[in-house]
Amino acid sequence: MSLGQVLVVGGGLTGWSTAAALKRRVPTLSVSILPLAPPADALADRIATTLPSILGFHADLGIGLGDGVMRTGSIYRLGTLYSDWVDGLPDYVHAHGPHGEPVDGVSFHHLWARAARDDVAAPFDAFSPAAAMAREGRFVLPAEDGILGAHGFGLALDLRRYLGMLQAFARHVGVRTLDGALAGVERAADGSVAGVVLTDGIRVTADLYCDCSGPAARVHGVTGSARESWQRWLPCDRLVLEHAAPADDPAPMACVTATAQGWRWTSATQQGAVYSAAHSQRDDAAIRFEAGAALEPWRHNVVAIGDAAVTIEPLEWSNLHLAHSAIDRLITMLPAGAPHPLEAAEYNRQALAEARRVRDFVLLHYVTARRSGPFWHDVASAELPDSLAHTLRLFRERGRLPFYEEETFDRDGWLSVLFGQGVLPRRIDALADAVPHARAADAMARYRDRIAQAVRPLPTLAAFRAAQSRHLHERA
Repeated sequence: MSLGQVLVVGGGLTGWSTAAALKRRVPTLSVSILPLAPPADALADRIATTLPSILGFHADLGIGLGDGVMRTGSIYRLGTLYSDWVDGLPDYVHAHGPHGEPVDGVSFHHLWARAARDDVAAPFDAFSPAAAMAREGRFVLPAEDGILGAHGFGLALDLRRYLGMLQAFARHVGVRTLDGALAGVERAADGSVAGVVLTDGIRVTADLYCDCSGPAARVHGVTGSARESWQRWLPCDRLVLEHAAPADDPAPMACVTATAQGWRWTSATQQGAVYSAAHSQRDDAAIRFEAGAALEPWRHNVVAIGDAAVTIEPLEWSNLHLAHSAIDRLITMLPAGAPHPLEAAEYNRQALAEARRVRDFVLLHYVTARRSGPFWHDVASAELPDSLAHTLRLFRERGRLPFYEEETFDRDGWLSVLFGQGVLPRRIDALADAVPHARAADAMARYRDRIAQAVRPLPTLAAFRAAQSRHLHERA
């Protein structure tokens, strides 16, 4: 048996991304989509802010910056500004890209931690070119070399226009669209899915089903896969979404501010709030969700993608990233014939490891925050997952971070949050002793000067986008 027919159940960003990627990257497949409207709690379809990995996903499909950014009205985003997470400390930027550079072969963060313990260090994000650009409202694409050569950037999407681009692209590469709604799912004797039935009575079968229907997992759910809840660690379970009015000069970063029962954010295209209903008296039209993940996102001949596989609050904008990562993983491990249990087991191991590590990174913000109030006390007092407890023990002792195979956020991302929220190691790594204090201070000062000189002449984000738009129209 060869794998020939794939049915994607669910529309929105997740469903159309899945269908487009499968057909574009494996043209021999026959890919159909049943584009059900995404439910309110399908966060991967509703959160407009993304990680830099979205550009890699576009590149694999052959979608350039012109189509994926400018023609969809997306806004470049260099990082996120976090405010009020630690009483008494200033805000900080978790920026995409490196912070500082090694001095005489010694990692920059060890030298910075030593200076911070001596109370002579500038903020950690002062050594990030991306953070400096974000705070000044300026933007440029990474250069081939120089201090502005390694920063990353995500996007703030115009969801309606971006979805339209995905739909047009998927149809262009040959994805077939089915009409109707899902009425039922038929199971085979072995527990796999035998077919789906539409409301008009039509029965549709496939060799592989991709469930992109949101947390309800309307296809994957019938296979009996269990789901683990993360609510004991991440009690926020309500989301309020609002459209952000377009700004003439948008900021190239999102802003996240801690509140008494959670946090709120603003970005160039969207704003909203996340909070815990158990700690709040609010009675608004909030979206309900529960953080957690499917233990077997690939079960039998069904693969859950997006919120059908993992749901997590958008504190670090990982929602669409996790969907894209699942799509990439599926394409990499796509079976030649009928799905084999060994392929599914390895897929599930990787997917769950990635999801749990993202959970750890989101939880890191809460457990290192220092705020008063019942919500913050309850979050801080929860027993940590073993993986995050190990990470914090290692870092707090010597300033080291363990390596995990399925990491979404790099070392500098973890350091941004740890240092930004005032977490310093008890002992400085002995390697730092090889660099005299004066030598390290001089290197840090010169690096900050180089950042300032590089950022000062850059255009604002609005000016950069205007110039890029003119260039696209000239080429058209």
